[in-house]
Amino acid sequence: MTPLVLIPGMMCDARIFAPQIAALSTHRAIQIASIDAHDTMQALAGEVLDKAPKGFALAGFSMGGIVAMEVLRQAPERVERLALLDTNPLAETPEMQARRGPQIAAAKAGDLTRIMRDEMKPNYLANETNRAAILDLCMTMATNLGADVFARQSQALRDRQDQTQTLRHFRGRSLVLCGRHDIPCPVERHELMHRLLTGSRLEIIEDAGHLTTLEAPDAVTKSIRAWLDD
Repeated sequence: MTPLVLIPGMMCDARIFAPQIAALSTHRAIQIASIDAHDTMQALAGEVLDKAPKGFALAGFSMGGIVAMEVLRQAPERVERLALLDTNPLAETPEMQARRGPQIAAAKAGDLTRIMRDEMKPNYLANETNRAAILDLCMTMATNLGADVFARQSQALRDRQDQTQTLRHFRGRSLVLCGRHDIPCPVERHELMHRLLTGSRLEIIEDAGHLTTLEAPDAVTKSIRAWLDD
């Protein structure tokens, strides 16, 4: 059975996939990639590949999806299946690039908690179900990782390249999934990826925002299971 490599999002760890890991790990080897040690997408993807099995199914959430696309660019022959969750194949916009520097400086000055609370968390969720618990978990993951990781990940996102051609050439089984109300990575980005990935399946989770793996865990797990078993 093909092993599964999961790549968490920015300022997240394995807990962002906790429901999926619990449901899938009894029948499949799962590896959680780390994306906290480097400040370029190329280096982050290289570390994922260094630690991954020879061939694997690859699923990335948010920034993890962006790293997954770089993994695919570097070693397409090793990626047997690809799932992109709540992510974005395009390079950073000038507007977002301009915001990264002040955020990095503020985080390094001790203001990471405020940045997460005021600038990021308000964009994450679409409904009130378990809202407080999910946002508390996001804050815990972020503070556990700390300001230096925030800075490195922000730089990698700021300087990333467009991956539309990478997706255009992939022929493996692919899943593109997002919440209907995802603000950071809206539905149209996922429709674009669906068009680029030949034969991909597009899943839009109603009544969910950016954090689909936690907001709608059963629906996401069902989609991932179908993608793996198809």
